[in-house]
Amino acid sequence: VQLQASGGGLVQPGGSLRLSCAASGRTFSRGVMGWFRQASGKEREFVAAIRWYDGNIQYANSVKGRFTISRDNAKNAIRLEMNNLRPEDTAVYYCAARTGGLIVSAIGSDTQYSTWGQGTHVTVSS
Repeated sequence: VQLQASGGGLVQPGGSLRLSCAASGRTFSRGVMGWFRQASGKEREFVAAIRWYDGNIQYANSVKGRFTISRDNAKNAIRLEMNNLRPEDTAVYYCAARTGGLIVSAIGSDTQYSTWGQGTHVTVSS
């Protein structure tokens, strides 16, 4: 099972980026897929996730209203549309997935995810 993330880069404050994550080897149709990020010198933190079987979506408070997570059932993939980016969004973004269900309150816990992508860098700077 592999998760392939793409779409990072350098953008000015206020700009937009789209991240994509495609899963290969198995589907997560009964599980959860999402994004976490880790800034330099900081712990990994939750960004957004989608519970595949019912479409429940959760966001970190810091990105609500600016980021949108969506899924592509046919491609077994998720996307993260990031708008109005801020310097504090600078981090390595990781795609993560788990095959089993998860209660809403646990969706933001990175310990609940068993499969991780390689990370893609997002830099927000003028």
